Amino acid sequence: MKLTIGHLYPDMLNLYGDRGNIRCFQKRLEWRGIEAELKYFLSGETVDFSGLDLVLLGGGSDREQELVCRYLKQEKHGFQDYVESGGTMLAVCGGYQLLGKYYKTDRTMIEGLDILDIYTEWDAKRLTGNIILQSSLSKAPVVGFENHGGRTYIGDYSPFGKVVFGYGNTEEAGWEGVIYKNVIGSYLHGPLLPKNPEICDDLLGKALTHKYGEDVSLPPLSDELEHEANRFMADRLMNAKKQS
Repeated sequence: MKLTIGHLYPDMLNLYGDRGNIRCFQKRLEWRGIEAELKYFLSGETVDFSGLDLVLLGGGSDREQELVCRYLKQEKHGFQDYVESGGTMLAVCGGYQLLGKYYKTDRTMIEGLDILDIYTEWDAKRLTGNIILQSSLSKAPVVGFENHGGRTYIGDYSPFGKVVFGYGNTEEAGWEGVIYKNVIGSYLHGPLLPKNPEICDDLLGKALTHKYGEDVSLPPLSDELEHEANRFMADRLMNAKKQS
């Protein structure tokens, strides 16, 4: 078996180590004897979504996000077909926002790709710090780091998780991210996947199942170090919450 993984515009979208998610995809496949082919698409390059099994769209500044949106609008039909046909993707922060209708900043309106019926509006208070979620995709808590001025409104879509510690999509709503078909959109940097191996395996499993047309069960990995790091962060933050 083999998965072809596309990293979109890593020269512009790579805040807080987002490219570590690519490394996590690669290693967790290799440890199971599954081939991982990596394809990097730099600014302005054409993206052939039909040749990809798994996609990472990372985060960047508002300016970089606006530039990337211009590139992706040229690929919108291919991108939308990829999502609607069950293509697997992780979109982080700016990448998450780009999937929606628009991002209204304090200076301008950034038109989104309108792939999902969501939207984002800027607020002067940045939502910054560590975050913990409870997610249906992971038995363990989902931990990460968020830093965003945008508030994303997801309507009737399913959220990625319930906020236990931190802010999430809008601070008040109590939910973080979005799930649509085989797409996860999230504000969690860090990078997200090395500290949350169940989320990584969920994406890998969906990509393999979609490609090979049958339910693929991934052989388990020990993940002792990953779970230890996850528990340490979750316990530290929850203890701090109790003492505050």
